[in-house]
Amino acid sequence: MNYTKRLYDLRIDNDLTQEEVARVLNTTKQNYGRYENGKRKLNIDDLIALSKFYNVSTDYILCLKDQP
Repeated sequence: MNYTKRLYDLRIDNDLTQEEVARVLNTTKQNYGRYENGKRKLNIDDLIALSKFYNVSTDYILCLKDQP
């Protein structure tokens, strides 16, 4: 698994839309969607924000660990 799939799974598991997650990152739905489809690399600030938002480790998002 790669982090794009993990981002998708976290969003779906939390019953969120791409637009809702994009608001957390202060970006557009289109820009966030590019993270999920791998067309844009996840930057460190957004990685940290998503980690805090989902209450999981950055290693979990990056698929370095299987436990949140």
